[in-house]
Amino acid sequence: MSREMLEVLAMEWSLHKRLEEDAVAGRRAIEDQIVKWAAIPETLDGTETLKLDSCEVKIVGRIDRKVDGDKLQELAAEHGLTDHLSTLFRWKPELAMKAWNSADADITSVLSGAITAKAGRPSFKIITKE
Repeated sequence: MSREMLEVLAMEWSLHKRLEEDAVAGRRAIEDQIVKWAAIPETLDGTETLKLDSCEVKIVGRIDRKVDGDKLQELAAEHGLTDHLSTLFRWKPELAMKAWNSADADITSVLSGAITAKAGRPSFKIITKE
């Protein structure tokens, strides 16, 4: 592929990225109007369905919940509730890459059998020169 073709693709990508951002902003503005019209509470945690003549509009509300694992374990121990943690909460181990990369190979080679790695889609940011 020639450098000129790559320039053209980068410019086209930038154009479509701007169109995409405008489309997302427009869609979200309409969604905000629908939520306001239907008086959907900000605290909706579930699905609300609006049945119209030409379509159904399903609005799914979610409440994002974050758990402070250290605080949770502290409170559970303090109140004798540690046995309930495994049934009320999911414990999701996450890889600490900096520590993993600096750990001894004897350790990581054994533990790597529990890790699945899959390449994700690369992200792009193209900054055009004006």
